[in-house]
Amino acid sequence: MKQISSALATHIAGEVTTLATCWKLTRRDSVVFGFTDHDGDITVDSVNYKAESGFTPSAIQNSASLSVDNLDIEGMLSAGNITEADIMAGLYDFAEIEIFQVNYNDITQGKLKLRRGWLGEVSLVNQQFVAEVRGLTQRLSQTIGELYSASCRATFADLRCKINPASYTVTGTVSSVTSTREFIDSSRAETSGLFNFGKITFSSGANNGLSMEVKEFINGGRISLVLPMPYSINAGDNYSMVQGCDKTLETCANQYNNVINYRGEPHVPGLDSMLETAGTRTK
Repeated sequence: MKQISSALATHIAGEVTTLATCWKLTRRDSVVFGFTDHDGDITVDSVNYKAESGFTPSAIQNSASLSVDNLDIEGMLSAGNITEADIMAGLYDFAEIEIFQVNYNDITQGKLKLRRGWLGEVSLVNQQFVAEVRGLTQRLSQTIGELYSASCRATFADLRCKINPASYTVTGTVSSVTSTREFIDSSRAETSGLFNFGKITFSSGANNGLSMEVKEFINGGRISLVLPMPYSINAGDNYSMVQGCDKTLETCANQYNNVINYRGEPHVPGLDSMLETAGTRTK
């Protein structure tokens, strides 16, 4: 049951209401956006909710079951200074969203909370974004546990891998640029492939603070990324880059001497081996 103030409950029960719906969007970098369907801006708890006609949600449904309650929010890219580049940069991934109603004639009556969750998949169509809002029950649908695999399930240098990333991280400066996914740092002298599957993080320039996985590193400093960076890469941009791992037992042993923390089961027979063994027994 939703808890609201007696004053707001009395207002909602009346014949005429002055309710406005507000959306509060909080990105992981703590940047907050506020929107409302009212014809004027509203300030609630020191947050300014802008009247944006290009920002609307789908119908909100509640159920007593534990099924995932999702809804979609769509809007124009100009709404609240939301840009395509910022969306492609992942700035809105897993942003927290709160949806509630207030009496815009008397904000002191409090809120009627409608939904709280996180943004899921965001798609772009004809200069318009559509974002899925995943409710709190989404967490209950996530798989707990792991399946065995021949390759390592840890992420390089995470808490399970236990390698200190500082020992395998280098810094550098972009010398020349081919595109937003390929550039050269002529000062790099490492062997080809050393940073494949690694991660690069820019520390200056338009992509400052953004990271991307390295697809290929070639001796001479040519770096190719898995996906293009959302903003232009320019000569002089600084970066840090950590080595990668192809998650095989051989790399873990020979390159990092970290077999004790290998999170895979390379010696468990696969389906082909089991079928071959079963076929041998039937002969």
